[in-house]
Amino acid sequence: MHILFLVPYPPGKAPSQRFRFEQYLHFLAEAGHTHQLESFVSEATWAILYKPGHTLTKALGIVGGFLRRFLLLFSVGKADFVFIHREASPIGPPVFEWLLANVLGKRIVYDFDDAIWIPNTSAANSIVAGIKWHHKVGSICRWAYKISCGNKYLREYARQFNPNAIVNPTTIDTVHLHNQVKEQRTEKLVIGWTGTHSTMKYLDQVVPVLAALEQHYSFEFCVISNQEPQLPIRSLVFRPWRKDTEIADLLTFNIGLMPLEDDPWAKGKCAFKALQYMALGVPALVSPVGMNSEVVTQGVNGYICTSYQEWYDSLEKLLKDHDLRTRFGQAARATIEARFSVEANRPNFLALFA
Repeated sequence: MHILFLVPYPPGKAPSQRFRFEQYLHFLAEAGHTHQLESFVSEATWAILYKPGHTLTKALGIVGGFLRRFLLLFSVGKADFVFIHREASPIGPPVFEWLLANVLGKRIVYDFDDAIWIPNTSAANSIVAGIKWHHKVGSICRWAYKISCGNKYLREYARQFNPNAIVNPTTIDTVHLHNQVKEQRTEKLVIGWTGTHSTMKYLDQVVPVLAALEQHYSFEFCVISNQEPQLPIRSLVFRPWRKDTEIADLLTFNIGLMPLEDDPWAKGKCAFKALQYMALGVPALVSPVGMNSEVVTQGVNGYICTSYQEWYDSLEKLLKDHDLRTRFGQAARATIEARFSVEANRPNFLALFA
């Protein structure tokens, strides 16, 4: 088979693409299939997309993306499947999806790992927020051959429009990438969080906890992100996210945090931060939102926290006991290998194209 991947960003750049399908591409080749990956955003546009200014250059980049999508329609005939991650174009109605499904008769595998039908405007995307056309998600679900959803909440939404929706979780490559385990007996203790500027707001609920803990314990609170946070805690250390140091930076963590607010958007989250921590043998402390409660087992591989006191008590236990961190970390790694690794999910992913 030949599979065409229509994706928002250049390969190797966006976490959702890297961890939802890019790390499976070699399995398609091993099975005798060929694939073609076509991004809407070019490398040049990606380099400035989330930087302030460059308005004209960004606009020209969007126009270029539409032109490439239009020209692609003339060569899409050879594709047996068209895999669409999130959307074929980031703004406007689902014209390309409609043409692919209803005019060209292509079997669409539609993949998403966020509640993308809900407007989630940030400063970075406020210019195009009004023309995002979020309600197109339901239409694309209706036209799809199969729908690949990051968690059960997303699947239930998709099944309103199409019964052929499955849970295809975001997974971790425990063989080639997240293939080391944290040594918990360290002189310096590090509580960590990783994510983009768009999810940094969820740290607000744990800042008072960290501020209180740093009055009694010595630790570093490390934030790995694309933007430096401004948080009123003296333990804060910022590390810019870089792909080439991603694993080494995460391995500095003794404990990983994933706080979330219980709102419709956050319910679509697929526990990606927790998965990364746990794959490296780092206990995860999470809010019981989205897929977090499916990944973290209370008191076994991490803690599920719903209040200030629960965050405080859980962090304190782990800060004081390296043996507990080690036990949780080993259990966390085993959880990922058994249920959320690329190897474990390989049959599920390949079945999308059956």
